[in-house]
Amino acid sequence: MPPTPPLLGPGPAVSGHRPALAEGIRAATHPECEYCPDDALGDDELISSRAALAQGRWQSARSLLLHTGDDWDRRGHRVTVLAREPYAIAWTREWLLAEPGSAGAATLYALTLVRRALRGKEDPERAREACAGAAALAPADPTPWLGLLLVARHLGTDEETRRAFTEVRRRHPEHHHAHHLMAARIAETESRGTDELRAFAERAAAEAPADSPLAVLPVVAYTERHRVLAATGQAPADPAAAGHWTEPSALRALGAAFDWWLEWGTEEHPRRHLDVNHLAHATFGAGRYAEAAALFQRIGRHATAAPWSYPDRDPCEAFRAARERVLGG
Repeated sequence: MPPTPPLLGPGPAVSGHRPALAEGIRAATHPECEYCPDDALGDDELISSRAALAQGRWQSARSLLLHTGDDWDRRGHRVTVLAREPYAIAWTREWLLAEPGSAGAATLYALTLVRRALRGKEDPERAREACAGAAALAPADPTPWLGLLLVARHLGTDEETRRAFTEVRRRHPEHHHAHHLMAARIAETESRGTDELRAFAERAAAEAPADSPLAVLPVVAYTERHRVLAATGQAPADPAAAGHWTEPSALRALGAAFDWWLEWGTEEHPRRHLDVNHLAHATFGAGRYAEAAALFQRIGRHATAAPWSYPDRDPCEAFRAARERVLGG
């Protein structure tokens, strides 16, 4: 595997604004809203297992993860979503008692501790130890390292973040969630005016296979950069008002990503809705309404919290307003 470009700047991550945490919340703010994000992203098997786990039937989660196998992007997506259930930790402990050597149980338990640590309800070191234990049970699985990356992305050092990302990528070079986490982290730590984030995203996209959704990562990187600038008062919250998508390099990235979607946009990837939402958000911000209309049609009801919540907005309202502006209602 070729080396990755420099990843992190010298400073700490931006504090007080942690959008990655918002993606773990099934929006209940607007119970009548048909566009409220659900972090399961339309995965029917996951939705069913999540409901069963909430009722204490952990066997459904066990079967789901066995069935998922080494589809690493899907496995990471499913484990992180299951781990967000409020009672997941209790029922996963029961699973561990029934199967002490289960890598699936250990990984899910570790990710539940990670989520609790990110909410200040668990000792981060305990979450790290659980992830390390799960990694030892399943050396080929990047998911325990994804848990370590989630901790490091918010609470860890640059070195810890870099190491966790490297370990995920060693096991699955195209890991979708890990690359999105790194883009967000780099956006918060690089100095203004450096090209570190853009270089990271462009290199990841170039190294990935032609059909990889990492082709959209440069757009994600520009969106994360604007999110940080807006959160720190260095740019207007509205990307259009900030002129964010008028930069030639941003327009090139957006055009390349939209062309990729036209040719390769896949319905099989477990996090595909996140990519389409990023593209819709960006094309709308750039005033490219014809392209945005096609993307909103593809999204349907599958709005995602990121990037519509950026920099600090209600994602339901932001998505609905953009959709109505483009599609007329």
